[in-house]
Amino acid sequence: MSIELRQHFEKITPLTDQEFDYIFSHFTTKKLKKRQFLIQEDDNVTNDYFVVKGLLKASHFDKEGKEYIMQFAMEDWWVTDYQAYFSQTKATLTIDCIENAELLCLSLQNRDKICSELHKIEHFFRKKSNFGYVALQRRILSLLNSNAKERYEQLLLQYPSLFQRVPKTLIAAYLGVSRETLSRLFS
Repeated sequence: MSIELRQHFEKITPLTDQEFDYIFSHFTTKKLKKRQFLIQEDDNVTNDYFVVKGLLKASHFDKEGKEYIMQFAMEDWWVTDYQAYFSQTKATLTIDCIENAELLCLSLQNRDKICSELHKIEHFFRKKSNFGYVALQRRILSLLNSNAKERYEQLLLQYPSLFQRVPKTLIAAYLGVSRETLSRLFS
């Protein structure tokens, strides 16, 4: 698991063996099975999770029980309920496994510690946050300005492997349409 994490960090900043070993010592590991929950609404959220293997989804359910998928997270991605993680409040999202998953867990306390001690790690997380803000803005603008077919084509172009791994009902929930609407658009 450490190889994947090191490669991930080094896409943004090079690390010595000693630096990486120190950083890695602040992570714990977690393995989950398909359909198992990582976070449920109202849980305390103590970790940010780096996906080493597997596929997860972060969702919100409205009062009627309708699921709104906020994010998919596959290998080389981070996932958590960031509002709850950074403010140390209860989760408003549910995160569960679409596939068996292997994760590296980083507590907020350990994140703050390694960021304060290693400028390059603070730089790494700042860059990752910036990329996340850009992706979130694109997603919101897509929901506001694109129709379902355009959103589907955009998602297919951006993440083609997702379509081999995710059932169409979940793709529909991510795009904000019903499964039937998705089928009609592409039959």
